[in-house]
Amino acid sequence: MICTSPCDRGCVSTRYEAIGRSYAVHRRPDPRIAAAVRAALGPAGTVVNVGAGTGSYEPADLAVVAVEPAHAMLAQRPPGAAPAVAAVAEALPFASGSFDASLAVLTHHHWNDVGRGFRELGRVAGRHVVLTWDPAAVGAADFWLTRDYLPDLGEDLVRQPALGAVLAAFPDASVTPVPIPHDCTDGFMAAYWRRPRAYLDPGARGAISSFALRGEPAVAAGLDRLAADLGSGRWHRRNEDLLERTELDLGYRLVVATTG
Repeated sequence: MICTSPCDRGCVSTRYEAIGRSYAVHRRPDPRIAAAVRAALGPAGTVVNVGAGTGSYEPADLAVVAVEPAHAMLAQRPPGAAPAVAAVAEALPFASGSFDASLAVLTHHHWNDVGRGFRELGRVAGRHVVLTWDPAAVGAADFWLTRDYLPDLGEDLVRQPALGAVLAAFPDASVTPVPIPHDCTDGFMAAYWRRPRAYLDPGARGAISSFALRGEPAVAAGLDRLAADLGSGRWHRRNEDLLERTELDLGYRLVVATTG
């Protein structure tokens, strides 16, 4: 979910019209994560998916309304996807109590006013499912990409509002780790932890907001070092402990809360 008014970070909304164009290819929902999200939604019959993007993780068996401001994202929603409304998290165009549950998947770090956005979720729904990241669990110092190649990008990630912002809004929420499978089909920031060559693909990077918003010149030197290490075998020697792992806890967390 992106702000639609200028802010001190620059208007992310405008830039997201460009960086979101490869989402339909590189950000396909992973079925294992989708199963966890669906289970967390429980008995909800109606769901508002805030920051919905192209429609990942919208359960087909529930009545879903998507909220997404970026036209590039809305244009990539597949035929048969849930109806979508162009709006922002901070001003949901629905009456109070309109939905059984709200869903927010890897989105609130893009909101202009995180507290206001979560208050809006609490206003329109009684159950809340949020997929987010906990930098305190697995931070930039632990993930090889940011540790060895892109430390500045890691610092950006740690500064983003993540799990703490969710718990500030929903202090009684439950928090469950979401291990990332080695063949994850949803190409978010750490999805390629066992497939390092994917980070050399401009299309894959273009679907990761942390890369796209930072800009190619800022990451070029680090990616050149990664390419060299892959060519020499140094990456594999340094990270051989990962090569037999089928999943990894990289700090992604599923938060479930009830309000009202």
